[in-house]
Amino acid sequence: MSLYKRGQIWWMRFTTPDGRELRETTQTTDRRRAQELHDRRKTELWDQYRLGIRPRYTWQQAVVRWIEEHPDRKGMDSVLSYLRQADQTLRHLTLDEISADAIARALSQYRATGVKNSTANNLGSVIRAVLQSAKQRGWIDAVPTLRKLPVSDRRLRWLTRDEADRLLAALPPHLAPMVRFSLATGLRKSNVCLLEWSQIDIERRVSWIHADQAKGKRLITVPLNADAIVVLREQQGQHPRYVFTLDGNPILRPITNGWYPALRKAGLEDFRWHDLRHTWASWHVQAGTPLLALKELGGWATLDMVLRYAHLAPDHLAEHAERIAAPRLVRTKSDTDYKKWSVTG
Repeated sequence: MSLYKRGQIWWMRFTTPDGRELRETTQTTDRRRAQELHDRRKTELWDQYRLGIRPRYTWQQAVVRWIEEHPDRKGMDSVLSYLRQADQTLRHLTLDEISADAIARALSQYRATGVKNSTANNLGSVIRAVLQSAKQRGWIDAVPTLRKLPVSDRRLRWLTRDEADRLLAALPPHLAPMVRFSLATGLRKSNVCLLEWSQIDIERRVSWIHADQAKGKRLITVPLNADAIVVLREQQGQHPRYVFTLDGNPILRPITNGWYPALRKAGLEDFRWHDLRHTWASWHVQAGTPLLALKELGGWATLDMVLRYAHLAPDHLAEHAERIAAPRLVRTKSDTDYKKWSVTG
């Protein structure tokens, strides 16, 4: 049978000219449309075999191959979400039909759902990554050039000490230690979720993130302050491998286990888990930690990522501004004597 159903979707199955059995979805519930796609696909394969014409690959074929090539990519859940969004516009196109205009339509459709330009740009980056991979395999000759949507200044949200206390009080018992540890170390969510006891030396008060676990792909040494040590002491004995667990398993997606209810209870708006790292960095700068030291503590590759926190500590410039101030006489007024003078500078 050339056409058959899986659920409500029609699939095609036939033998290719070189003897392979091909099975592909038509992505349609309409049998007539499925038959048209089947006949066109069969003709394309015969033309490729007889005339040496390069195969025309579809967007969905490129996506499947890209996912197979990146099984361990970090943040794959987010990437798959972007790919599902792109599929709404590109699913029926072959790669040579995906122009800059087609990608722009996909971004415009996504933007219409209310997401910010920066999020729409992330979708564009994922689409280009899939197409770039297809180009490297020889499936297409070039990747369309795409102009990014304008983005306002980088968002910086952090908590005051009082807000942090309210959040910790509202969190369920399995999340509060993770948040306390994040505020004490500035580690990213994935590094906290998968933190193992083998990465910790409590006696030396140090932890480390292996290069393959770090965003910058280099080893990060994490000094543990007193707050972090207290959290680790409380977690000891709960699991032989992972530091933070729930029902015997690592907490891979903490924001689905009580995060949002806690934010509402604490009266916090527009706050993400990653903003715990912003809070940690902001507290450091306000406490006088030099920016170069903060760069090393946070594992940032460049100083540019740290400079966005500099405005939180204007006091560090005060002594330098005062260097060129000359001593001067200033007249001061009091209730009893209008002729007092004082020296400043």
